[in-house]
Amino acid sequence: MKTLVINCGSSSLKYQLIDMETENSLVQELVERIGIEGSILTQKVEGKDKYIIKESMPNHKAAIKLVLEALVNKDYGVIKSMDEIAAVGHRVVHGGEKYSHSVIIDDTVLDSIRDCISLAPLHNPPNIIGIEACMELMPNTPMVAVFDTAFHQTMPKEAYICPLPYELYEKYGIRKYGFHGTSHKYVSQKVADAMGKDIKDLKIITCHLGNGCSLAAVKGGKSIDTSMGFTPLAGVMMGTRSGSIDPSVISFLSEQHGYKISDIDELLNKKSGVLGISGVSSDFRDVIEAANKGNERAKLALDIFHYKVRAQIAAYAGIMGGVDVIVFTAGIGENSSLTRKECLNGLEFLGFNIDDEKNAVRGEIQEISTKDSKVKVYEIPTNEELMIARDTVKLINNS
Repeated sequence: MKTLVINCGSSSLKYQLIDMETENSLVQELVERIGIEGSILTQKVEGKDKYIIKESMPNHKAAIKLVLEALVNKDYGVIKSMDEIAAVGHRVVHGGEKYSHSVIIDDTVLDSIRDCISLAPLHNPPNIIGIEACMELMPNTPMVAVFDTAFHQTMPKEAYICPLPYELYEKYGIRKYGFHGTSHKYVSQKVADAMGKDIKDLKIITCHLGNGCSLAAVKGGKSIDTSMGFTPLAGVMMGTRSGSIDPSVISFLSEQHGYKISDIDELLNKKSGVLGISGVSSDFRDVIEAANKGNERAKLALDIFHYKVRAQIAAYAGIMGGVDVIVFTAGIGENSSLTRKECLNGLEFLGFNIDDEKNAVRGEIQEISTKDSKVKVYEIPTNEELMIARDTVKLINNS
């Protein structure tokens, strides 16, 4: 059974075709600059030359049409016919409170995703466009929506209700939703497997650290808290996002210094975080290099980032009454030994020590704590696409 996984951004589209009998990715690619000049599709298949298409893609429908054509291309494709694609799994950023699990897409589901546009105005619209384009081009192929927010719907009220007048939650749905749920779900299950433990018996802290960062407290296989909130802006400091700050900063900038709300929103989302403090880059690799060369602001940016993650790990150990394993994943979580070590520096009292030799390994499933550590620490590469494909196949087979 071959499953196509689609992840639509505002001007980009990532896709993978996965053979679910082996769970191997047959092809994984990226379409960039949709709707703007210089559109490009790049497809990679193991054992074949990279396949690149440079032509106008005015919208996501045109891009998905080219994707489907690339998949069946006799020289660069991996399937002979579109009939080999049994289902399509779509990443959808926000499912609101309605969806605590993945669902087969129908008109009602599509309307519900539209209802959540106000909660994710940058993300849900392109997700919807991708779904509609696939439904038009593949009308007989079942489609599944896998929500970033779904895994966190198990949080208790004391974790997700904001300390604002309660009617704002009732009227407008203002609450903590959490994001990166597909990644947190995948790595928490994966670490349980790696440890040979039943996930129901574990207290896990998952650290998804990339340009966007979030942590989750996973107890008994369920998310009971996570660091992102009403939007992906909340939580720890990130590449360009501030993370949680005193809300009075917004009114101060607006009332005292004439900032427009739209300007503040852009400042907090795109000009803050590691980029804002360092003045160097939002890419942690560049900031680490600058810090190593003596750039004090770059060093400060990293110190703040490590501090924020460290504090969140300690908080989650507290609310779970301890921790059995801490997991690092995503871009810098998987690939930066420095980041992992510094985020854990000072938390050894929880019951672990880091094995520097193991911690030097990048991008592999690896325990990085010493053998005698009571609390285990792992790095585990995330695979959100495989998680989406698994949910898709499970739903289709049970329908």
